[in-house]
Amino acid sequence: TILGETHEEEDEILPRKDYESLDYDRCINDPYLEILESMDNKKAQRYEAVKWVLVFAIGVCTGLVGLFVDFFVRLFTQLKFRVVQSSVEECTEKGCLALSLLELLGFNLTFVFLASLLVLIQPVAAGSGIPEIKCYLNGVKVPGVVRLRTVVCKAMGVLFSVAGGLFVGKEGPMIHSGAVVGAGLPQFQSISLRKIQFNFPYFRSDRDKRDFVSAGAAAGVAAAFGAPIGGTLFSLEEGSSFWNQGLTWKVLFCSMAATFTLNFFRSGIQFGSWGSFQLPGLLNFGEFKCSESDKKCHLWTAVDLGFFILMGIVGGLLGATFNCLNKRLAKYRMRNVHPKPKLVRVLESLLVSLTTTVVVFVASVILGECRQMSPSRHSGNDTWSLQDISEDVNSSIKTFFCPNETYNDMATLFFNPQESAILQLFHQDGTFSPVTLSLFFLLYFLLSCWTYGISVPSGLFVPSLLCGAAFGRLVANLLKSYIGLDHIYSGTFALIGAAAFLGGVVRMTISLTVILIESTNEITYGLPIMITLMVAKWTGDFFNKGIYDIHVNLRGVPLLEWETEVEMDKLRASDIMEPNLTYVYPHTRIQSLVSILRTTVHHAFPVVTENRGNEREFMKGNQLISNNIKFKKSSILTRAGEQRKRSQSMKSYPSSELRNMCDEHIATEEPPEKEDLLQQMLERRYTPYPNLYPDQSPSEEWTMEERFRPLTFHGLILRSQLVTLLDRGVCYSESQSSASQPRLSHAEMSEDYPRYPDIHDLDLTLLNPRMIVDVTPYMNPSPFTVSPNTHVSQVFNLFRTMGLRHLPVVNAVGEIVGIITRHNLTHEFLQARLRQHYQTI
Repeated sequence: TILGETHEEEDEILPRKDYESLDYDRCINDPYLEILESMDNKKAQRYEAVKWVLVFAIGVCTGLVGLFVDFFVRLFTQLKFRVVQSSVEECTEKGCLALSLLELLGFNLTFVFLASLLVLIQPVAAGSGIPEIKCYLNGVKVPGVVRLRTVVCKAMGVLFSVAGGLFVGKEGPMIHSGAVVGAGLPQFQSISLRKIQFNFPYFRSDRDKRDFVSAGAAAGVAAAFGAPIGGTLFSLEEGSSFWNQGLTWKVLFCSMAATFTLNFFRSGIQFGSWGSFQLPGLLNFGEFKCSESDKKCHLWTAVDLGFFILMGIVGGLLGATFNCLNKRLAKYRMRNVHPKPKLVRVLESLLVSLTTTVVVFVASVILGECRQMSPSRHSGNDTWSLQDISEDVNSSIKTFFCPNETYNDMATLFFNPQESAILQLFHQDGTFSPVTLSLFFLLYFLLSCWTYGISVPSGLFVPSLLCGAAFGRLVANLLKSYIGLDHIYSGTFALIGAAAFLGGVVRMTISLTVILIESTNEITYGLPIMITLMVAKWTGDFFNKGIYDIHVNLRGVPLLEWETEVEMDKLRASDIMEPNLTYVYPHTRIQSLVSILRTTVHHAFPVVTENRGNEREFMKGNQLISNNIKFKKSSILTRAGEQRKRSQSMKSYPSSELRNMCDEHIATEEPPEKEDLLQQMLERRYTPYPNLYPDQSPSEEWTMEERFRPLTFHGLILRSQLVTLLDRGVCYSESQSSASQPRLSHAEMSEDYPRYPDIHDLDLTLLNPRMIVDVTPYMNPSPFTVSPNTHVSQVFNLFRTMGLRHLPVVNAVGEIVGIITRHNLTHEFLQARLRQHYQTI
């Protein structure tokens, strides 16, 4: 329980009910069938071509967002370090270092203050955004996560928070930004820009939107690391529950577009060589290559694998410690910081910035050691194949307070952009003191743990890589100095250390392996990186979850894992379903619909008819009831009825004999005309309410028999569909036929997507509450259903892989007995049901 969680802590956080699911299942109703009828191969190909064009546009736009962030981060950082460095050099002689510290504080606090203000405008822009996108890809609708305002606040906020010297990265927010671009671009409209409207009726469903978000998130990874394949695998590994081959192609194409857009513009802006592709991603690790003069050097050998496994174990332990500390901090913030006025969050961000700046400055001045520069720096031969990386490493060496031919190792790590510090640890030939590396690792570990979770846009990839690289370089120094292993290459150990720590924190395996291989451009590192990440993940998982999963749990998001635990198969669908149903009838009065919508928060309602023995009596009494019973009789398929229909359609076949046989079957199946009078009276006496039943909405005063009467299931209708029908006045009067009801097209039904009007905001004064709505053309008559005896693993696999939102439980005779939603399949809910199951045995 030092690094793990106790059961008491786990019980504090339960999935909240206010998160909605996305609906990946198609609603095959009449308006949709009209579209299918008009669809031919040419239209389908045109639709597919538009998808490919949009996917390319998402990749290009994500690359341009990355370019914008990178350009201004570089501009502000260079400006800040140029001013402060010249001040430090002057003040070293004059003894006015306090003035240099004030200058650095002025820059950093201003930038961080601006980043915090942007998060106040859009709170969901805080953090890396990866937990939110993971939830979205898993099928959970997180409010505001893919809005235009979010991406503007995210991109500008991360620019200021990185330039402000906080220990955060810009790579995580790139993934969120890409996902927002993916969600918004195909819609051609935005809540923030209401006046700009295009008539673009395509992709107006959660199903299409989620595919584009998958592509955008992958493009964000690709732009951040120059790793298009890693981006595709990230999107697959980190949550997309529904996946197919066509989507894989589109996501990869989008990632490639993002990578090469960013590469094209960065190479042109920095080197003036437009059309050459020299800088693949925001984070570039450079090329790992031994010096030609050192014949003993190898990038890695089989002996080193043993050290890599040990580093994986230590990385897993460090990652678990980081996650445990960060979870405690996050809980503290949720209890003590978030409930207070928003200004308190800004003050917390400024406090973290102040502390970080003072620590960086004091550590660089006091704790740094003067180290001899590597002789290869001054000799003629260049050991780098990438000239720009060599120059970057050389130019980022800091000589604060050190005599000629030496450099300050602590200042070289702290007084540089994080990407430059990573390159120093990977490629610097000169040594870093073990004491410096240890202090740097400790300070960076604690400060980055404190920083992740404050109200600024912040990524975790780069701080984790830098922290781990310092740990790996420290291991290499110790092995060289104390064990005498001269053959080892320090850069490899720094890379493996970075992988071990990052893997221990985020617990990603497949995608992270490929991202690191693509970033290093060295395929031979595949095996050591993969082994290290696996060991780090297994070690960390022994204690707690990955950092993103921890933050998802803290928010109470009902995330579905890849599969359920084996013991959950002791439960059936009937054990976990919700039997308390709110339902509607095929023909229902407007007053009943409004009452149901206003008194419940459900997002789907089963469309049902009641099973009554005395239907003929009821049919005489009321047109509304008559319509419902007629619909029930026409929609229930019997073997005899189906055979009769077939025999009538076989005109060439002399089917009089067959027709007679079918008529006999139907006659035997129908209930007899005359029943015993006493039996009828008894039935009518125990009929739950002999009043006109569709006029009444479900009531809290109902008895158990009234609430749980047998109901024949005909389909599902969504809250959004019912609200749209009421909003547009789709109804008919009791004196008319249901055929007189106005018909809505698919485009009209989905016009308000994704923000349908709220039932409380509708002006219903013009509608007669006694009017009747025929919901049957708009319901989904064929949703996925399960039997009450279905095992939980089967229910879970169907729900997750098909991306469902509601799963009706229907018994053997077609009666609905319950409904299953995402909340009924969360780990916490299943655990509670399993405990109940054990108690009843």
